Amino acid sequence: MGMVTFVDETTAGERHAGGGLDVAEGRLALREVIRRRVFQEVAECNSRTTGVFRGLVRPTDAERTLNGYELRTPRRIDPERQFRQAVEAFGRNGFLVLVGEWQIEDLDAEVDLSPGTEVTFLKLVPLAGG
Repeated sequence: MGMVTFVDETTAGERHAGGGLDVAEGRLALREVIRRRVFQEVAECNSRTTGVFRGLVRPTDAERTLNGYELRTPRRIDPERQFRQAVEAFGRNGFLVLVGEWQIEDLDAEVDLSPGTEVTFLKLVPLAGG
């Protein structure tokens, strides 16, 4: 078992720790890595009393804040729905995933997750103007 670290970056240069995950397997499909991350984030949010969600994708009916997404109406977040939104965002290039120095382009690609592996979620920010 080893700890995998998640890092969230944007093309605008922002970089934030996205948490971590204990993984027993040495290899997982990217889809499963995303699923585990999302389910962990949702579980953590649902266990708190605040309405701020810090996660990979914005929940429906939430506003972006400095440190995450604020739910307009406090409620429990559905992990399956968040996972579907994350997969859809990946499919439309809403974010890229780098494992170490390698970009993973296929959700079904298996990635090596040795202890200390850093998985970067690079969120693409639209350019202004143009």
